[in-house]
Amino acid sequence: QVHLVESGGGLVQSGGSLRLSCAASVRTSGSYAMGWFRQAAGKEREFVAAIRGSGTRTYYADSVKGRFAISRDNAKMTAYLQMNSLKPEDTAVYYCAARPGMDASTTRQDYGFWGQGTQVTVSS
Repeated sequence: QVHLVESGGGLVQSGGSLRLSCAASVRTSGSYAMGWFRQAAGKEREFVAAIRGSGTRTYYADSVKGRFAISRDNAKMTAYLQMNSLKPEDTAVYYCAARPGMDASTTRQDYGFWGQGTQVTVSS
């Protein structure tokens, strides 16, 4: 029902910035809340940020609050993750996720649709 494709990952120095994009193609009508998660090597996938279907409210993990910003352009069916002041510990594969409805969630299991992931590497 929902196909997600991330882009924008890459290699950046500590303190730098990257902007991830998540393009969605949706076969059924309705709203979708969006989330970003990340998985570092050898670790569990963890929540990063989420945004309501309307875009009126956002949620962040404490580790990225004040540095990352999630947004969406519903006309373009695209979600974004602006990442500033990047640190080596932000290195991970970043995944975009979607769930039907307006309500966002910080819980991985609440999302039924996932992208393939994009690698972000922050060098010290």
